[in-house]
Amino acid sequence: MWKTSALLLLTFAAPAEAARCDPVMHDGNRFTVCEIDLAQNAARLFWRDAEGELYGEFSRLPDDVLIATNGGMYHPDRRPVGHYLEDGTEVLCPSPNAVPGNFGLLPNGVLCLNDASALVIETRAYIAATPNCTYATQSGPMLVIDGALHPRFLADSESRKRRGGVGVSDDGQTLYLAVTGNAVNFHDFASLFLNLLGTPNA
Repeated sequence: MWKTSALLLLTFAAPAEAARCDPVMHDGNRFTVCEIDLAQNAARLFWRDAEGELYGEFSRLPDDVLIATNGGMYHPDRRPVGHYLEDGTEVLCPSPNAVPGNFGLLPNGVLCLNDASALVIETRAYIAATPNCTYATQSGPMLVIDGALHPRFLADSESRKRRGGVGVSDDGQTLYLAVTGNAVNFHDFASLFLNLLGTPNA
């Protein structure tokens, strides 16, 4: 079973008001949402340290990290599932194909990070456009695609789990990280990004 993996790190580079996390209620569900101003905070992905060891635990992260969350998915040996780009170096290429599990519930997407902005983009569009990314990680399924919920999400789905996700504002300047406080289905989780946070892609 694939699990959440590579660490998405936001390094402290501004007053705390430029990156904050708050509890949120939406449609009867509990969430924690972190809002990060990318003009004042740097978003980075970390998988292994300089000695090649897995970070694995939040306690091993650098002292200047303001917010950290799991990001992407990984195989049992902790290799990222799908595309992974770190500091401009492609570790694994994008995977556009349907496979078992949530990752393969197409369309899935890629989080692309550069110096002062971010982008969440559908995987095949990412492959075609080859955007300029310094860091990138692929995961799935997409929650919101060009201002609409993923077409396979059902409001009455009984598949309820604790979930985490990421969305980006329309101008690419604000990154939203969200984790659920209770088990939710994909439809309800995606509606947080679309209807409350207003992210066109998540």
